[in-house]
Amino acid sequence: MNDEQEEILACVKREDIKFIHSGQLSKVVFPMKRKEAHEQEIPHLIVRIFITTRDDQGKVQFLVQKRGKHKKSYPNYYTDSASGHVIFEENLTLKEIKKNAYRELEEEFGISPKEIKSLNYYDLQAETDKFSKELAYIFLGISKSNLTLKPNSDEVSVEESRFYDRNELKAILENENLVDYSKEIWEELLNREENSLFNEIKHSKKDKQNNVALFIGRFQPLHHGHIYVLYRIFESHNMVKIGIGSSQLSHTADNPFTKEERKQFIKSALNKRSISSDKYQIYYIPDIFNAQEWVDHVVSIVGSFSIVYSNSDWVRELFKNENYKIANKLSIFKNKYSGTRIRNMINQGKEDWESLVPNEVINLMKDFNGLKRIRNKPNNGKNNE
Repeated sequence: MNDEQEEILACVKREDIKFIHSGQLSKVVFPMKRKEAHEQEIPHLIVRIFITTRDDQGKVQFLVQKRGKHKKSYPNYYTDSASGHVIFEENLTLKEIKKNAYRELEEEFGISPKEIKSLNYYDLQAETDKFSKELAYIFLGISKSNLTLKPNSDEVSVEESRFYDRNELKAILENENLVDYSKEIWEELLNREENSLFNEIKHSKKDKQNNVALFIGRFQPLHHGHIYVLYRIFESHNMVKIGIGSSQLSHTADNPFTKEERKQFIKSALNKRSISSDKYQIYYIPDIFNAQEWVDHVVSIVGSFSIVYSNSDWVRELFKNENYKIANKLSIFKNKYSGTRIRNMINQGKEDWESLVPNEVINLMKDFNGLKRIRNKPNNGKNNE
């Protein structure tokens, strides 16, 4: 965006950056004008996009931008295909961040979303420039061939911002000034097999039994939405591994119940519905606040499985990037069946929250003195799980 004064960034406190790595965006981001964020060195979210395509002869091409000579940081440096700030909005998710990536491609190169064949989350990196700390959501994309680029002269060096072949990109990496963070990604893409680069070879990490599903939730508390999803999973799989996320947290506004209490919610609800304990296993999954290592962390706890069920875009992208099979989303009235909504209703004294939660779970919540616990720690209303 060009109006630096009016651009409202999605910012985060330094001590809350760890929550970004666990996908809890809406819980910690807050709005601030771009100029103020830079002046006060407030960490904020950005997107970086790296685009590849094939030419008419089938050769790989890489869209590389050279920053304009008037840019405040890294003038005349080669960098990614496009990049920019994430604009703040309420209930920010990975889906909205991806829209920012599409926006930057259109603003800097005139590439419309319909000209992008795929755009996938790849990594989350903490970066620091001379202004402030930035948390970069990195996306890898594939564009249609023979695009007519329209480089924005206010943002980029027009002549040098274009598609390059492998040898040309190698020469840039060896001989020209590059933004360090972008150089690392381009080097990695250059070292990939072409088929892998265009997702033409797909390996899926599957359990040998090929019928074990993984489902992760926080269950704060377990509600009928969880029951609906679990029913659908049990219909298709012999075994379901249920992970209790953020298991180390309890007695907080967003996580009032302990991992043991949440385990009792699950066992009680499934037992009430005559689902044998032989059909599921329950695991505690504590947060490690490291997006790059989180999937390996989960696998080290739950072992092998054939497919992942999750309605969280963040969780789905992390597993997808590690080549796990991802099931279609299963949801039922998400705005109605939400742990955040239920906790808020309890805080507000609305008795109809009980229609959203199984009776056996309600009884346990009362036995645990959970209602008082929730009322003593009002929820901020943002963490919609």
